[in-house]
Amino acid sequence: MGKLFGTDGVRGVANSELTPELAYNLGKAGAYVLTKKEQKPVVLIARDTRISGDMLENSITAGILAMGGNVIKAGILPTPAVAYLVRHFKADAGVVISASHNPFEYNGIKFFNGEGFKLDDNIEDEIEDIILKNIDVNSHITGDKLGRCLDTGEDAMSIYANYLKSTVDIDLKGLKLVIDCANGAAYKVAEKVFSELGAKVIAIHNDPNGININEICGSTHPEKLQEMVVSNGADVGLAFDGDADRLIAVDELGRIVDGDKVMYICAKMMKANGQLPGDLVTATVMSNLGLHNALEKIGCKLELTQVGDRYVLESMLKTGCAIGGEQSGHIIFLNCSTTGDGILSALQLIKAVRDSGSKLSLLADEVTIYPQVLKNAKVKNENKVKYMSDPDIVDEIRKLEEAMAGEGRVLIRPSGTESMVRVMIEGKDIEQITKLAENLASLLTEKFG
Repeated sequence: MGKLFGTDGVRGVANSELTPELAYNLGKAGAYVLTKKEQKPVVLIARDTRISGDMLENSITAGILAMGGNVIKAGILPTPAVAYLVRHFKADAGVVISASHNPFEYNGIKFFNGEGFKLDDNIEDEIEDIILKNIDVNSHITGDKLGRCLDTGEDAMSIYANYLKSTVDIDLKGLKLVIDCANGAAYKVAEKVFSELGAKVIAIHNDPNGININEICGSTHPEKLQEMVVSNGADVGLAFDGDADRLIAVDELGRIVDGDKVMYICAKMMKANGQLPGDLVTATVMSNLGLHNALEKIGCKLELTQVGDRYVLESMLKTGCAIGGEQSGHIIFLNCSTTGDGILSALQLIKAVRDSGSKLSLLADEVTIYPQVLKNAKVKNENKVKYMSDPDIVDEIRKLEEAMAGEGRVLIRPSGTESMVRVMIEGKDIEQITKLAENLASLLTEKFG
């Protein structure tokens, strides 16, 4: 990856790092790259509720129009809505303006291709190269060669909502839900979906003002949701992040049901319904040992990837796996979507609860979450990967795992941005694993710092 695109698009403080000029250039460069395939590419754009969304949306739109591309403005919608709507409208690409779970002053721009997948690295690199080298791709076209904003005559939110409802065959009458919309992109569509399926919905943090997105709410701060579930006697609580591609659930007792537990519950349902090819589930190396053990008990296999939803998706596409995700609640149901979708994940979770005839708390308790301790070891940048072949470190890891008697594991991975190695130890005894992690981090610093 280069200097602009990170693992999830271009992101920064709006009007400082992510400026209107940069957004305009991203629009121009993106349209130029796409024009190689289509004479007049159509690009669908959606955004979350941040105050900077209007500025960036208009800037990137201007860049696309200046290159002769056409734009469909879909309005405020979740990131996964764009992944679906580019296919519905047969657009050549999609753009999401959002910084996900970050504070309101940040914003981001990410692209999807016409099939609803995030752009390949080589295409992002080509766009980035044009901008960083200040290549003038604008042929200063005039007249009827300029692009325009298209009116599709359709309500994008309703199209997306209907699609979501079509992914499950359930009636939610009699179900009481509390949903936390994080004052973000799901603030209208989430309540619409669950209400139209028959649930009684209590929505919180669904009054965005441009600056309150993710503010002590949503999937990263579900405390209020937990209180509301208990005080209202709700069956399930659902928390989304700012762009609604993640889900963190809350059971009827007010307890957190994280991404690992959601994946287990849904995978169990899918296996029972014959919808889990190879009985395979995909997760990252940071998935909890409890997920590993629970899946093994029901006869499922777990494929592990690097941290990041792009790596989860890459693996799923190779193996044909139908469900994969992360602890954070970013879960991909590949039979239904090309990316993580918080509302879709919630629908699948509720279907699993309904199919089981049980309560969410009982299903979640089938996964015993082990404590995790994370410690950082400061090392020289050139030494960040040397531990993998160092006999002393390899031997120490073996000893630690033997000491935990099969009820714990050690994970070491280099930081992608800092001169350090991250040590994660998982096990039943929090005091024991804290000491073990500290000792191993010290050893790494001593040898490679």
